Amino acid sequence: MLAAKALYFLDSISAYFPDAKIELCFNPKDPWQLLVAVCLSAQTTDKAVNKVTPALFEAYPSVQKFALATPEQIEPYVKTLGFFRNKAKNLVLAARKITQDFGGKIPKERALLETIPGVGPKSAAVIIANAFGMPAIAVDTHVGRVARRLGLTKNQDPSKVEADLTKLFPKERLLEAHHVFIFHGRRICHARKPNCPECPVNKKCPKIGV
Repeated sequence: MLAAKALYFLDSISAYFPDAKIELCFNPKDPWQLLVAVCLSAQTTDKAVNKVTPALFEAYPSVQKFALATPEQIEPYVKTLGFFRNKAKNLVLAARKITQDFGGKIPKERALLETIPGVGPKSAAVIIANAFGMPAIAVDTHVGRVARRLGLTKNQDPSKVEADLTKLFPKERLLEAHHVFIFHGRRICHARKPNCPECPVNKKCPKIGV
């Protein structure tokens, strides 16, 4: 029953946001660029990240170039972002680990990705799904909030929310669910004041916590 409701919600929100996709800018042929953008996006908007990455990637066009840099050299490119010093340090450490341990290639295995500095479970899920087409639904604040309001999970912990949603949706639609829930959370189902009259599932949403 819950799985049927989940599919109804996904179908309806997907129809409302047919162009939902990742909003970070990166070269789709270069998983390293996605890793950098995802790591920079923590506690920061995608728009802010997209403003700094073009110059950053022009100055350091490969994971090998990042590995040869120091955090102090990266910092000026990302100083407009929150926690920029820590992010610059992690990017250099990540690049060094990838060049030393993985031959300069981003590993496709999620467990290995999570051993890279700055890459947590959510970031790893975003990378394997968007870069390698593997079934995964990364749970950020928007995905978690939308899922709870729709009654698809009672959990707060992102890993538990991910497990709940992974059971409800077909594997081939997990990335789609990730993208449309983020679009929905950013544009309609806001944290403080959701725009329920504009919501495509307003009539059937249980509005839990609203």
